[in-house]
Amino acid sequence: MITSNQLYRKGRKEVYRRDKTPALTYSKFKKKKPQVTGYCSKVITRTPRKPNSAIRKLARVRIHSTQHFNIPVYIPGVGHNLRQFSIVLVRGGRVKDLPGVKYKCIRNAQNKDLSSVASRKNGRSKYGTLLDRGEPL
Repeated sequence: MITSNQLYRKGRKEVYRRDKTPALTYSKFKKKKPQVTGYCSKVITRTPRKPNSAIRKLARVRIHSTQHFNIPVYIPGVGHNLRQFSIVLVRGGRVKDLPGVKYKCIRNAQNKDLSSVASRKNGRSKYGTLLDRGEPL
């Protein structure tokens, strides 16, 4: 237990918290953006960590900001139409079985190149599908 004399002499230290999504910060005051745009520099695949086995689809995305981050971004859903120099909208959110992947693409965002998932019944808003009229957003 710390004594009052020790508190008087040294004070309390602030706990340093590491930023989990540094590509979404945009100033020296550590302000965050909910999404950022970038262009796809490369489309890659990767295998997940130990108990799982699959081929996960990723894109190496260059963020439009002053820091010029080049980050791996997960492409959710079945199938995609991304290629080099496609414009994507990126949000935070890590993928548990892919180490180092802390961002995801937003599908069917306005004026962006990643299309929606065609035959999606549940969780449609995350994958850019509108089922009522049978047409994508």
